[in-house]
Amino acid sequence: MRLLFHPLLFLAAAPLAAAPAHFASGPAPVALIELFTSEGCSSCPPADAWLGGLRDRPGLWSQFIPVQFHVDYWDGLGWKDRLARREYTQRQYAYASAWGARNVYTPCFVRNGREWKPEWGSSDTAGAPAGTLALDCPDGGGWVASFAPAPGVPQAPGGFEVHLAHLGFGISSRVTAGENGGATLEHDFVVLGIRSVALVRNSADGVLKATVELPQAAGVAFAHHAVAAWVTQGGSLTPVQATGGWLP
Repeated sequence: MRLLFHPLLFLAAAPLAAAPAHFASGPAPVALIELFTSEGCSSCPPADAWLGGLRDRPGLWSQFIPVQFHVDYWDGLGWKDRLARREYTQRQYAYASAWGARNVYTPCFVRNGREWKPEWGSSDTAGAPAGTLALDCPDGGGWVASFAPAPGVPQAPGGFEVHLAHLGFGISSRVTAGENGGATLEHDFVVLGIRSVALVRNSADGVLKATVELPQAAGVAFAHHAVAAWVTQGGSLTPVQATGGWLP
């Protein structure tokens, strides 16, 4: 593979936040849109392009948050996707198991924990408030996630977990083999790494909090990057609330 570098591209091994940052949702639920994709799948580039087009849509970060997971089960077709991770494949299999499906496929869209296709449109309705999720990076280093569930939001015995993802944009790959051989593929909203931790109730104000380090992906060049976070019930894949935004 030939990586396309540009003077304005950053390497994910560099510091991920050089200045304080703050992102927060409102009380209304923010939709999490996931795409499971692969550079080894000939049907995936149009789906990748559709997801990338969301970066210019009104409501990004405040109404919906897209993320792109690269899976590795097509790597045996002649092209190894450098963005793929086994844990992302396992995530998709966990979804399939929850849906009662026998197989997984790409491209596969998931919206708020349910199998979905863009042509179906959004079936989300203005439901009850979910609560407020905030992300703070006060010193340019570690991130603090704070979640204040809205009244009536149920809490499972396992409590709540927060999932923090580092997203890369403008990632370019020249594919030389496999189903997309000869194509240059462009990716946005790529999950470069994800970390999940349990939220703990703060005794002072009752808000659920956790400190999380944003993961890095050494050697992957990107033009821009962002952070995304979502909260789930402990052990669940279905998001309760999400937030995120651009990083400097």
